[in-house]
Amino acid sequence: MQTLADLRAAYDDIAGRQLSLDLTRGKPAAAQLDLSEALLSLPGPGRYRDSHGTDVRNYGGLDGLPELRELFAPLLQVAPENLLALSNASLTLMHDSLAYAWMWGVPGGSRPWGEEPTRRFICPTPGYDRHFALCEAFGIEMIPVPSLADGPDVEAIAALVAVDPTIKGMWLVPTYANPDGTVVSPAAARRLATMETAAPDFRIFLDNAYALHHLTEAETPTADLVTMCGEAGHPDRVLLFASTSKITFPGAGVAFVGGSAANADWYRRHLSKQSIGPDKVNQLRHLLFFRDAAGIRAHMARHREILAPKFAAVDAALSARFGGNVKAGQFRDFFCRVVRTMPAQFGNLL
Repeated sequence: MQTLADLRAAYDDIAGRQLSLDLTRGKPAAAQLDLSEALLSLPGPGRYRDSHGTDVRNYGGLDGLPELRELFAPLLQVAPENLLALSNASLTLMHDSLAYAWMWGVPGGSRPWGEEPTRRFICPTPGYDRHFALCEAFGIEMIPVPSLADGPDVEAIAALVAVDPTIKGMWLVPTYANPDGTVVSPAAARRLATMETAAPDFRIFLDNAYALHHLTEAETPTADLVTMCGEAGHPDRVLLFASTSKITFPGAGVAFVGGSAANADWYRRHLSKQSIGPDKVNQLRHLLFFRDAAGIRAHMARHREILAPKFAAVDAALSARFGGNVKAGQFRDFFCRVVRTMPAQFGNLL
């Protein structure tokens, strides 16, 4: 076993190297941003009309470019007419969805969420700190529920929402959720779709941030929760969010919101008082850059070539340092027991 002096010497050696390490969660490396460099020269002079002849430089087109919505709709498992292509960040759309629900309520509800004496959300933990921050900002009480190998503990969720009408929604990252890359199984998704809720206006805020971010050639499919909810008689249960933030340029991409026809109409109606239309020039450049679904997959394969070795290196280092001394999952299980009691403070530290 190393002595304290040995550990201090090792620490001083690392500190003396004056390394600059950016450990920001989810921030693409420069090499990944370089993959989208061609966007900076698109759409190019004289290319300002979509396939319908619409001048993208002008006002209008509240739903976003039809071709871009048609491109991403099957990838996100939402009908094109129920998918809106909007601003640069899905977090903005999540915030606005909560704000709309807070001020005006949602389809199926009897009054605005802000008029309810208590609002509560199911928060699978570990989870995303910004989801929890939104709950804090709106005064929504958070109910931590543990994450299992196939997604959140759906039986615990079903038991809670069946008897408590103050539970208005839940957060869910369906594919490759941090920290373990957990994917919600079809069985778990179906349980969320079929469970009965005491609140008639219950919503699953489905943050499908990583649906296309595969680290192997095998593409893990996302459970089609929108369709499942429709088949279960709860068509308006899901509000789906996604973006190109970790596909092209964070802060300069395209974000999507969608779900059922009623949810899309609800969002569109309130958005129409807030906006005359999104940045269609940016949407056109993304459309020209990707071209089709195969183009998106090829682009994500290039991301994988950069990321997969980094994941492997981190996994090897952690396994070498902790694998022989800590039983598999022991440290993570201990850490998760802590963060489950304090989701807003700790969020997604792993």
